[in-house]
Amino acid sequence: GVFQLQRDGRVTPWLLRVDGIDLPPTNFVVEDAAGRFWVTVSTRLKPRALGYRRSCNDGFIVRVDTRGAAIVADGLGYTNEVAVHPDGQWLYVNETFARQLSRFALRPDGSLGAKEVVTEFGPGTFPDGLAFDEEGHAWVVSIVSNRLIRVAPDGSQTLWLEEADTAQLAWVEAAFEAGTMGRPHLDGAPSRSLRNISSIALAGSDRRTAVLGCLLGERLATLPLP
Repeated sequence: GVFQLQRDGRVTPWLLRVDGIDLPPTNFVVEDAAGRFWVTVSTRLKPRALGYRRSCNDGFIVRVDTRGAAIVADGLGYTNEVAVHPDGQWLYVNETFARQLSRFALRPDGSLGAKEVVTEFGPGTFPDGLAFDEEGHAWVVSIVSNRLIRVAPDGSQTLWLEEADTAQLAWVEAAFEAGTMGRPHLDGAPSRSLRNISSIALAGSDRRTAVLGCLLGERLATLPLP
């Protein structure tokens, strides 16, 4: 489920059930400009490491608004971060082990259109975190390979940053292709500076500083963007 952590340390339940089912472990929560919350569940499999497969297709998205909570998109390939496009017309989502960035038309009532695949990622890229810049381009970060990729509205990709260990990446990629990828493939990061990038935010008064969160890191890395 989803819980609220207060500044004084109190933890209270916020969303435990949706459409009559108990929520599995959830991945991400974000509030949009309209006050709606979008919640992702990566997979229904337990343990969820069983979803580290190309065949994973049971992730879903929950919308929470004044009407309550409802599953609004299902059948996704390990649902990760979601973000509303700056124009307010699209909901974008990273499908980590389907290796694609997808989007849904976002209607005024909060309902979603059919899924469209914006772009597919190649070997070594497992899309996780997501943020938009002022030009409507998506910045996507990849776990394992420590890649930062800018995706244009037409789906074209620009690799902006990478810090990958060749042997580690080959080992993970082989396990993914063999359908045997598990927690050990995410829990080690021989890289020096970036320790498994999982999230990105654009910060500063001009939003030209990328802040990178890392699953195995103990600090936030930053870099200037144009």
